[in-house]
Amino acid sequence: MNHQPIRFKKERELGEILGAMFKFLRENYKDLLKALVKIAGPALILLLACFVFYSIETVGSLGASFNSGTTIISLLLLAISYMVYYAALNGTIYHSIKSYINNEGKIIFSEVASGVKADFGKLIAISLISAILIGAGMILLIIPGIYLMVPLSMAPAIIVFNRKSVFDSISDCFDLLKDNWWITFASIIVISIIVYIVAVVFQIPTIIYSLVKILTSFNEGSIADPSSLLDTGYIIINTLSFMIQYIVYGMTPIGFSLIFFNLNEKKNLTGTYETIRNIGRKE
Repeated sequence: MNHQPIRFKKERELGEILGAMFKFLRENYKDLLKALVKIAGPALILLLACFVFYSIETVGSLGASFNSGTTIISLLLLAISYMVYYAALNGTIYHSIKSYINNEGKIIFSEVASGVKADFGKLIAISLISAILIGAGMILLIIPGIYLMVPLSMAPAIIVFNRKSVFDSISDCFDLLKDNWWITFASIIVISIIVYIVAVVFQIPTIIYSLVKILTSFNEGSIADPSSLLDTGYIIINTLSFMIQYIVYGMTPIGFSLIFFNLNEKKNLTGTYETIRNIGRKE
């Protein structure tokens, strides 16, 4: 049975955005997973390695002052690898959707790979600039940071779908959200909560392991040593949970792409004009 391709370029209410997000994921999860493993996989491995390094250093620092040079370095490496992975993740998902749109419901891996390669530097740059701007805004009484976070969350989509530069995407994202900040904020919050709940499910093994270790430590009288709770088993289970969670976070750019196209349609009627042109061609 042939499925009708999802039409991304259209206006949607929040409920429709969520429905389209899960439908796209359900119908294309194999192609998306393949692209994520092959393109974002190396970045995820780097992130996991930095996470393990940070976990080991954190365990070793329990009971000691938090000014260890290696601990600070491990935290810095974790932050850098996190940024690299998210650039790869966003690029893979957005270019998969772009390929899906251009090929009427089919994701072509070679297009996704070449697109991510072309935009990777810009996606890292926008992540860094967004982090700096939002961080500075958070320092200024938090509210400016929240305000900046909403439009800047659309910047990676603008880079990929509109082929804009980093600074043009920043300018365009504020223009795109004009008069639509609150509804976009609500949509982002709802999508983020849903993705977080799904991701937390994969943290359950770590929680169970930690509870068992705490109960065992109580019985053995070793609870006074916090580092005993964070052993090799904990690090392995937590790392595996961490890996699955960060694959699940690929749902977020799917939702954000639908928000982007909804806003873009309200402002530019791109999908409407394309539909009219296609009708003319068919006739």
